[in-house]
Amino acid sequence: MVNLTIDGQEIEVPSGITLLQACELAGKEIPRFCYHERLAVAGNCRMCLVEVEKSPKPVASCAWPIAEGMVVKTDSPMVKGARHGVMEFLLINHPLDCPICDQGGECDLQDQAMAYGKGMSRFEEYKRAVMEKDFGPLVKTYMTRCIHCTRCIRFLDDVAGVEELGATGRGEAMEIGTYVQRGLSSELSGNIIDLCPVGALTSKPYAFTSRPWELNRTESIDVLDAVGSSIRIDSRGAEVMRVLPRLNDDVNEEWLGDKSRFAVDGLKRQRLDVPMVRSDGRLQPCDWDVAFRAIADRVGGEQGAKIAGIAGDLADAESIHALRELLDALGSPHRDGRQDGAKLDPACRAGYLFNTGIAGIDRADACLLIGTNPRVEAPIINARLRGRWLAGGFKVGVVGAMPSPTFRVESLGAGPRTLTEIAEGRHPFAAALRDAKAPMLILGQGALVRSDGAAVLATARAIAEANGLVKEGWNGFNVLHTAAGRVGALDVGFVPGPGGRDTAGIIAGAERGEIKVLFLLGADEIDTSRLGACFVIYIGHHGDRGAHRADVILPAAAYTEKSATWVNTEGRVQRTVRAVFPPGQAREDWAILRALSAALGRALPFDSITALRSRMERVAPALARTGEIAPAPWGAFGTTGPMEDRPFASAVANYYMTDPVSRASATMARCTAELLPRPEATGIHG
Repeated sequence: MVNLTIDGQEIEVPSGITLLQACELAGKEIPRFCYHERLAVAGNCRMCLVEVEKSPKPVASCAWPIAEGMVVKTDSPMVKGARHGVMEFLLINHPLDCPICDQGGECDLQDQAMAYGKGMSRFEEYKRAVMEKDFGPLVKTYMTRCIHCTRCIRFLDDVAGVEELGATGRGEAMEIGTYVQRGLSSELSGNIIDLCPVGALTSKPYAFTSRPWELNRTESIDVLDAVGSSIRIDSRGAEVMRVLPRLNDDVNEEWLGDKSRFAVDGLKRQRLDVPMVRSDGRLQPCDWDVAFRAIADRVGGEQGAKIAGIAGDLADAESIHALRELLDALGSPHRDGRQDGAKLDPACRAGYLFNTGIAGIDRADACLLIGTNPRVEAPIINARLRGRWLAGGFKVGVVGAMPSPTFRVESLGAGPRTLTEIAEGRHPFAAALRDAKAPMLILGQGALVRSDGAAVLATARAIAEANGLVKEGWNGFNVLHTAAGRVGALDVGFVPGPGGRDTAGIIAGAERGEIKVLFLLGADEIDTSRLGACFVIYIGHHGDRGAHRADVILPAAAYTEKSATWVNTEGRVQRTVRAVFPPGQAREDWAILRALSAALGRALPFDSITALRSRMERVAPALARTGEIAPAPWGAFGTTGPMEDRPFASAVANYYMTDPVSRASATMARCTAELLPRPEATGIHG
């Protein structure tokens, strides 16, 4: 600990921190533009100047180490004069176009010019102008506003790991750009909009649509991947205008993936807002009673063995549990929440969770990646892995394809043969895992959706048990999910009952005429062309693949339009909060299922979301611990057996379009067209 005096107040602070951090611990506000807590120190802007006793001039507190007995002043005449001068220089070339700037109302330069500026300028010469840069479909540039804080460069270099931005020239001639003109390819590029303190980088899709004081703010959770990032939904009236990240050190820190941030325009396109019934080969709008009557007429005479249900990737835990209770009431054991066919074993919760925890990555010192590319499957987790690699002492091995990694990895092999060698201790990387103090592995969905996925899961468990990944106080076995609703579905037991069919069996049964009625709860990733003459009831919010095949459509609420429970890949139970109301006649999924059950003469025993959650939590006690990760006991899972000798591949081919919301987004369509590598450029065909 170090003792120092700040503005006459004696304070004891940890050694090794900077003067700016010490001032903040003392409760002093220090203005800054270039400094950011999660980025490397640059010391560019000089706005954080303070006076240090015996120093002939002010010092930049963000880059100045503390020392014992240091006497610091943060509000002396010298400091105030220095800040006035720095602000005057920063505004020399700034265009001062606040009335037409998208950053207006939430701009650091505005706020600090008001608080620390002089209120006048002596500059009368011509201001400089900088040509605009094209950073792609997401980030809008106005580089004349740039003050060269370099936050954007440092973020892409340090956090995202995509070194695409840099500075050319010096002094007034310095410009931030991509060297060769191209769009930013990072899946985290939108975060530089939040980091930019002056409006040089703003959101291109959001440009000129609203002002911050017009918006209602709702704190919620993102469900477009399985990370469960904390977000803030900004809405105006019935429309979601934008989504921004919230601080959550245990999950997403303060970052957000581009899909989660920019796909929200998909919430107002291709929406289902009225019930529909297929008549004469076409879906016709109707009211709820007509839709329920059509279902009752078709379902009423069917045996339970001929009825099935599949839950989709964006389904919340309450609606999945309600569908399970309805299927139980109808006597059907055929249900599955793994629409991609992943061979996950629901018998042991530790066998399908990211047991280390996202924040636990910071403790690991060796990592084995199996059939996953976290850069496109979970950019936030990929950023954590990169941060741990940058800290040093973190060896990463990969089994399978992992194109364009953002940190150094060692390619160990392509498929199951390498896994077997590691499990048996014959591969050199097995020794690296055994020698590590906190080793971990990450098993991706690309390794689990194969026909031999259960055997791959068992082999991964064998690797964990043989190499010290599971021990007292540490569980390094991790499954990386790509679907927000998957863990919740497994927790509430939405898997085949005794004698029941899984997703593949349900589809095959529908094709052969053995399954007559199929409930699709937002399930859009299945091959609907194989459903034959099956009567399909689709409950969802977008006119995607499942809705196109449906015989009856029941319009539901999207994740921004309801309060519902999701469980992220690490098993953390979180709830969204309704920001806007559903469009038209759309209703919350659980309420639709409750009303439908009454129409079928099988009324479910709950009338409120509270009663439903109470029943759900009796089935899955872990869901009662909102915001927490319930400990998962280790046990046996997976099925030992032969594995196919073919390479592992990521389950995500196009990061920008993985679900009905992002597929409906015009912004994500532009990203797909402009940012994904073209086959002719990579040599990949077909």
